[in-house]
Amino acid sequence: MGEPVEAELVPITAELNDIYHDDEIREESDRWIRLYNEFIKVFGSTPQLIARSPGRVNIIGEHIDYSLFPVLPMAIHADTLVAMETKETETEGCFKVQIANLDGQQFPKESWEEANDSDIAIDEKTHAWTNYFRAGLRGALKLLREKNGSGWQPRSMSIMVHGTVPPAGGLSSSAALVTACSLAVLYGQGMKRVEKLELTRLAIESERAVGVNSGGMDQSASVMSVKDAALYVQFAPSLSVRHVEFPKTNPPLVFMIAQSFVKADKKVSGPFHYNLRVVECTLAALMLLRQLLPKDEKLPNPLPQDDSPLNISLGAVSDLFWTNLYSDEHTRKRYPDAAEAGVGMIQRLDFFANELIDKVLPSETYSKKAIADTLGVTEDDLDQNFIKKRFPVPAERFRLRDRAKHVFSEAARVYKFMDLLETGPKAGESDLQFAERLGDLLNQSQQSCRDNFDCSTQDLDLICMHARDAGSLGSRLTGAGWGGATVHLVPASKVNSVRNALQRNYYHDMWVDGKRLTPEEIANAVIVTRPGSGSAIFHTSNDGIRAMDLSRHLK
Repeated sequence: MGEPVEAELVPITAELNDIYHDDEIREESDRWIRLYNEFIKVFGSTPQLIARSPGRVNIIGEHIDYSLFPVLPMAIHADTLVAMETKETETEGCFKVQIANLDGQQFPKESWEEANDSDIAIDEKTHAWTNYFRAGLRGALKLLREKNGSGWQPRSMSIMVHGTVPPAGGLSSSAALVTACSLAVLYGQGMKRVEKLELTRLAIESERAVGVNSGGMDQSASVMSVKDAALYVQFAPSLSVRHVEFPKTNPPLVFMIAQSFVKADKKVSGPFHYNLRVVECTLAALMLLRQLLPKDEKLPNPLPQDDSPLNISLGAVSDLFWTNLYSDEHTRKRYPDAAEAGVGMIQRLDFFANELIDKVLPSETYSKKAIADTLGVTEDDLDQNFIKKRFPVPAERFRLRDRAKHVFSEAARVYKFMDLLETGPKAGESDLQFAERLGDLLNQSQQSCRDNFDCSTQDLDLICMHARDAGSLGSRLTGAGWGGATVHLVPASKVNSVRNALQRNYYHDMWVDGKRLTPEEIANAVIVTRPGSGSAIFHTSNDGIRAMDLSRHLK
């Protein structure tokens, strides 16, 4: 199952087979050559490095990373490449940025100058693709200044970007872009040893600057994944990961990804979807904390702080409850059923999801005033500290009970899924029966995402239904939802059946952005995926690694 991963460095390589599976290299070679040659064409020089970070598919554990519960994603083949060259600055006190994209028509070239001590402004009201570079640049420069001291000065940069992770497709294109940009800046500006955990934390905070209260799963998967293993990510008491391999079964199990072609841009829809859910989960944590305290006891001041986006999470509050249960007589008397739930994490999470939440959050929705009155604070306090902190949401009513039920039940499913992977089939259980138990957890996750978290759509539900009917053992949305992608656990013998069913029942005669899907787009809409590697630096200079000979390295 793998040991926890200690502090590791982002790998530096001069071989593409360190990055991709063998059968993927030929597909990638033309792209890398085009990126390299286009850099020379646009900037008149060769890049010193290419930073690479992949997208991810989340197997299970949706919308619970920002509540500090573990998740199980894996990196995918699709990725973002950032080619970079740095030069001495020509203008005193400033450095220059030139950035272009291989898809220049969709993502136009930009250039600008920044003061050496600039914090890098990001206009959250615009949706420029370069905002994600700016976010990575901001975080990387902050870290470089901390490490190099106040006299350090950035070098000017030329950057060429290309990504194959579908934008707004539920596979973390934004995390791949921010992470690759952060890594390129760190290494290009002289930081030759980049720790994976340090890069992950930097990327999490950097993406929040773009307008999304990111939890951290996407960046963890992009940076710390390895080939042929999923990634079990824990956020408490601190960020840690371990690599997880799936047991061999007969027939073999594969994961398929199916696109809905419904765009799910977390930045654009954040105030009504993603960021609203972060606020709802935070308010649910506060209400849960208030209800678990004696009536005459006020909320702690200051509140317990954690690493979640708004600094208090359902995970932290549930930990506090179980600590108090065994140390505080009042808590034991008030919740006698809790002790009977057992000491195992799964039993505790099931108790919260199936019993406690209904008792302490009985209403379907809560107004801002009702929440403020219960907490003993003003509505302005709620706005300032939570609802309108960082990225304001316009909601006036909040579905706290259903959001909390999803978080605790989904966290329990992650632990149950991990238990199955660690123990394998039971005595007398066939491989198919074992696989069906894994699939059931994915199906339960989709149901909760639909009913409790309200982040599914009719399109996602339809894809999951057709996939199950054709042989998928478990189907669910992956990523934030509200469009994007779905993931399916499928016996290898059923791959063609599932693909054909989706092409026939969902993609046939489908129109997107006023255009009918082409046969090539339909063929690429459903893919079989496997765990890929995480972030890496491909060094193209003679600084420690021999110069890249494209004709040799990209065969």
